[in-house]
Amino acid sequence: MKPRNYLPPYRGARWGRTIRFLLHASVFLAAGGAPALAVAEQLRPEVESFIGEMVARHGFEQASLAHIFSTVQFQPSIITVMSRPATSRPWYEYRPAFINSKRISGGIEFWNRYGGILEQARKEFGVPEEIIVAIIGVETMYGVQTGSHRVLDALATLAFDYPRRASFFRDELEHYLLLGRERSADLADLLNIKGSYAGAIGVPQFMPSSYRRYAVDFDHDGKIDLTGSMADAIGSVANYLKSYGWEAEQAIVLPALVNGEKYRAALFAGQKPGYSAEEMRKLGIITRTGFPLGRHATLIKLENADGNEYWLGFNNFYVITRYNRSVHYAMSVLQLAEHIRTARIFSVQQ
Repeated sequence: MKPRNYLPPYRGARWGRTIRFLLHASVFLAAGGAPALAVAEQLRPEVESFIGEMVARHGFEQASLAHIFSTVQFQPSIITVMSRPATSRPWYEYRPAFINSKRISGGIEFWNRYGGILEQARKEFGVPEEIIVAIIGVETMYGVQTGSHRVLDALATLAFDYPRRASFFRDELEHYLLLGRERSADLADLLNIKGSYAGAIGVPQFMPSSYRRYAVDFDHDGKIDLTGSMADAIGSVANYLKSYGWEAEQAIVLPALVNGEKYRAALFAGQKPGYSAEEMRKLGIITRTGFPLGRHATLIKLENADGNEYWLGFNNFYVITRYNRSVHYAMSVLQLAEHIRTARIFSVQQ
């Protein structure tokens, strides 16, 4: 399926030719003093509506946004990937992609290289080094794989051609345009910034709304750069988790045993942990190592090839799922973090 832009066909022309013709026409008409930009009249109605909202709500120039959206290309591959996310696989298939020797050794190298910044982030935000390292390792292989999709294309594709989550991605598209204005990015930057198929940006893969809310200038150079500054990326991950309620030096998960069928009531479904030790016991759930005093938990189930394994998840587990809602994602971060921490200690002792 060929990419298409957000303009309807012009007299049966192929999509690529339509884009070029309209862009050239817009420049010509502007030079001739015509009162309206031709491109704006031919944008899809839902895109025109979005532009109108941005003009009314945030004071953007209609002609400027019309030009920006005339360059957008629909990406069918993004719809395909979003329709079958990696986290839909069972745990035993998902885990090896993130818990492997390459990510563990890469995590040790990353920690050794940026140890001072990681320690500073831990002291300021209370988030352990290994958790920050593991999140960056899972997200972008320590900054190596930050995405190859134009963020504008990705967000527009999902905002206008992915009905299931269109509202969410329209909001993110709005934040992206605002982010560009706030960061004083010129038009070329806005059109060419690359990211993930979902529109996430930089080393920590922040969505535009998270970039605006949680990104920090951790190297104190007067600007926030999640692509070029590893210090900003590290500090921003820690700030994100702290903002969602990370509690320093508290349990994250503990292995659990279940009996009967009542345990299903406590299975994690996105909610904050709400079951006390006594309530868990009544549901047939116990921990092998003792339940932290005064804490509340949720139950995590992971599907292995030879049966299920169970864990109790506490507040900090919930916080990690605010970064990515998937249980598999959160558990891969935790297990990668533990492997990196243990392997690094061992390597130092050699």
